[in-house]
Amino acid sequence: MDIEALVTTIISYTIPIFVIAFVLYLIRILKGPTISDRVLAIDALAFDLVVFLVVLGIYFKSPVLPITGVVLALWAYALDIFVAKYLERREMGE
Repeated sequence: MDIEALVTTIISYTIPIFVIAFVLYLIRILKGPTISDRVLAIDALAFDLVVFLVVLGIYFKSPVLPITGVVLALWAYALDIFVAKYLERREMGE
C-alpha cells in the first residue's frame, strides 16, 4: 500500500468523526444554558471546521480549501474578541 492510499483511507475514516462532532456542537449551540457555552461551542465548531477544510484540501488536492480555513479561523478569532468585549462592558463599538 502506498502512502497516498493510506492517507486517503485515514481521511475517509475521519470524515464521519468530524460530522458527529459538528452535530454535537450544533446541539450545544442551540441548547447551551449560558451565552458562554454557546460562544465556546461556536469557537470549537469554527476551528474544527478549519481543520476539516484542511483535511478536505488534502483529500481533494485543492490548495484553495486550506486558505479558506485560515480566513475562517481569523473570523472566529475576531468573533471571540467582539463577544468578550460585549460581555465585559455590555456595549458594542470602539
